[in-house]
Amino acid sequence: MVTGIVNITPDSFFNGGFYCNEADLLRHCETMFAEGADMIDVGAVSTRPYAQKVDTAEEMRRLNSALAVIRKHFPDVIISVDTFRADVAKTVVENYAVDIINDISAGSFDDRMMETVASLNVPYVVTHMQGTPQTMQEKPAYENLLKEIIDFFSGRIHRLRTLGIKDIILDPGFGFGKTIVHNYEILRRLKDLEIFEMPIMAGLSRKSMIYGLLETDAAHTLNGTTITNTIALMNGANILRVHDVKEAVECVQIVQQTRCQQTDEYVVNFDVKKKCSQ
Repeated sequence: MVTGIVNITPDSFFNGGFYCNEADLLRHCETMFAEGADMIDVGAVSTRPYAQKVDTAEEMRRLNSALAVIRKHFPDVIISVDTFRADVAKTVVENYAVDIINDISAGSFDDRMMETVASLNVPYVVTHMQGTPQTMQEKPAYENLLKEIIDFFSGRIHRLRTLGIKDIILDPGFGFGKTIVHNYEILRRLKDLEIFEMPIMAGLSRKSMIYGLLETDAAHTLNGTTITNTIALMNGANILRVHDVKEAVECVQIVQQTRCQQTDEYVVNFDVKKKCSQ
């Protein structure tokens, strides 16, 4: 699946402030769905490194404005909201029928988040992060990177299962408290997370692990993003979280076709079941 990123923030690391008015927001959403997005992920607080903090009232003000417009024009689409606050999660699910809560802190920033998600009975994205957006890139260090991530997910999954949450999506947190070397080790060993038998979401789009390696900037990393997205799919990712939907959908199509020809199975492509062709 492909989820399109909708930043309604003035300070995101890529396209910050682009979609803060109704016309631009609608145009952006229309484009993403036309290009094949399965869902969208709406965020009202930037979680880039060293991002400024935003209080609950401002986060909710931004979300109220955006979600009212999106739900009015796209009543049936799947919407995920990127928030680490339990009160925000409760409000957006109850008022706007938001389908998924995407929490970069995995319940670490608000001790009521997991219980709240359990009461709302919606899927929950659990992200691994070392530190906070304000501190995570200062000196990230691990003794055994994948073991520590797996241990982290094991603890969170146990807690979520205890609360009755069944629909859990794992996000290894590319760029969240990791160096470039850490990020590419996770990308290379993404299949290690299949031990949990849960969907894996990869958020690689235009991140510093790409433009830092290539010595460019976020605006010039579409090609690098496409390459890393393809590697992620080949290594077990089930969901791509992206700024550029068309290119990500093409990645999915090509990887599906490659797997299909290997196994001679059926694939679902644009809601049409087709037999793989040679």
